[in-house]
Amino acid sequence: MTAMKRQRISAIDNAWLRMDRPSNLMMICGVLIFREKIELARLREVIAERFMVFGRFRQRPVETPAMSFWEADAHFDIDHHVAHTALPGRAGKAELQAFASRLMSTPLDPSRPRWQFHLVDNYEGGSALVARIHHCYADGIALVRVMLSMTDATADGPPAMPFEPRERKRPDPDDVLAQLMEPLSGVLESARRVGGTLVEKGVAIWHDPAKAVALAEKGSALTAELAKLALMAQDSPTRFKGVPGVTKRVAWADPLPLAEVKTIGKALGGSVNDVLLSCVAGAIGQYLHDKGEDPAGKEIRAMVPVNLRPLEEAWRLGNHFGLAPLVLPIGIANPVERVYAVRAGMSELKGSYQPLLAFAVLAVAGLMIKPVQDAILGLFAKKATAVMTNVPGPAKPLQFCGSTIRQTMFWVPASGHIGVGVSILSYAGGVQFGLITDSRLCPDPQAIIERFQPEFDKLLLVTLMLPWSD
Repeated sequence: MTAMKRQRISAIDNAWLRMDRPSNLMMICGVLIFREKIELARLREVIAERFMVFGRFRQRPVETPAMSFWEADAHFDIDHHVAHTALPGRAGKAELQAFASRLMSTPLDPSRPRWQFHLVDNYEGGSALVARIHHCYADGIALVRVMLSMTDATADGPPAMPFEPRERKRPDPDDVLAQLMEPLSGVLESARRVGGTLVEKGVAIWHDPAKAVALAEKGSALTAELAKLALMAQDSPTRFKGVPGVTKRVAWADPLPLAEVKTIGKALGGSVNDVLLSCVAGAIGQYLHDKGEDPAGKEIRAMVPVNLRPLEEAWRLGNHFGLAPLVLPIGIANPVERVYAVRAGMSELKGSYQPLLAFAVLAVAGLMIKPVQDAILGLFAKKATAVMTNVPGPAKPLQFCGSTIRQTMFWVPASGHIGVGVSILSYAGGVQFGLITDSRLCPDPQAIIERFQPEFDKLLLVTLMLPWSD
């Protein structure tokens, strides 16, 4: 390949590229379930016309000792990226979950652009589609935007979200931070300085909390957030902590009615997120209890991605999000009390610079040699048990290749030794809850999924029993 066909990968995307390890592959994976059967030829046509319009997907990431590049695949063949299979006999949910789990444990071919679609026939009278895209291409918000551009609002169109016109002026691709958060340019400059200080001193600050205290005493709000991250203790030990293996397991629940979730949140003075995350914490706590592990008094920490760009800019791809640590009170049995605890934790994160700081640190880490990046990100990962993503989806059912999407799920990867991923996606009036776990740490995620609905039902019942004013 000539230099003209290469583009330097941004620091933040390079960090995600280099995070790959056999125990945690950096793939964003999704499953779509359709009412009707999808034809393979139609799928290839839609991918060619609507997915490949994002030119990045014709490129593969190439690592060199000095830096990483996007390189055009001179021998690109869509057949390498669209696979076709059928589940045996009267295959159901368990078989599709097993198939998706195998794919999520299998790395993408590094010699080609790192994405693939797997069309699955013979699933509940229709088809299913499993998509795998490496995280270095884009974050979850951007990929939801890509998938929406491939769908139609009705059977005869128009597109649910057309691709952004090419003539719009693009920002400077080398100034990632500025293009994301221009209104907070002063804060971002501080983030650059703090991130640079962290890398300049290696990981010493993480091993010597006194250094973090000294920085905090300088009075900068952003520096105080750095100190808070450095001083953050590890969360409660549970069976979910340990060294993950290669094999992953995925599971998902039937959708909850979004209207009911909103009603409960309003009655308790909280949000939809407060209700859903409380149910997640309750399901995990009950699972541990049933496995003989007392969850009382325990909390686990989930790293929650926070979008750092306008949604209308998501079509540009890339990774533009920070991370915020959210505590899940798995040891609180009372469902209403648990909602209030989650709400309090969410309130603490509002207005926090931590997502911004995490973005800056990750961007700077992507510029360093890989061992330094691994050391920095490994220390972040040690302080959490899970990653958790909540993405808003369309309110009405969409069409894809002439078939109605009746259910959709997705999972984001975890870094380091984190072995649990939770995903929440709203779609067509419902809220979808999904889970991916490492088979060494949690071989039966469906057992957690099965406890999610009962936790919601308990919360609904308790809420209905509360005194209501006329």
